[in-house]
Amino acid sequence: MRLRTKIRAGKLAKVGLLLAGAALLGGVVMLLWNWIMPGLVDGVAHIDYWRALGLLVLSRILFGGFRGRGRGDGHGQWQRWQKMTPEEREQVLQQCAQRGRPAPHHHEKQT
Repeated sequence: MRLRTKIRAGKLAKVGLLLAGAALLGGVVMLLWNWIMPGLVDGVAHIDYWRALGLLVLSRILFGGFRGRGRGDGHGQWQRWQKMTPEEREQVLQQCAQRGRPAPHHHEKQT
């Protein structure tokens, strides 16, 4: 199999897994809502699958956004911080203070 075909197949597999995961999560949201909410709050109706899927998307937009997972843990920033000289680090800390931003957590002295 050619490389392009493998890449295309891999992307299709990821999209398929993403859609299957979203479908499964929509079903879980529907089951949980219909099991918990009508008994917990008076006047709350049962929801169907599509409303559950819409609720899942809405909650993702409101609370989670659609950021990729990637390396969102600041790993790249940590590497840049480690490569800086003490003077460069001090300059970054001063710039953060001038802008009213909290200083990076990397500035703590290591023992």
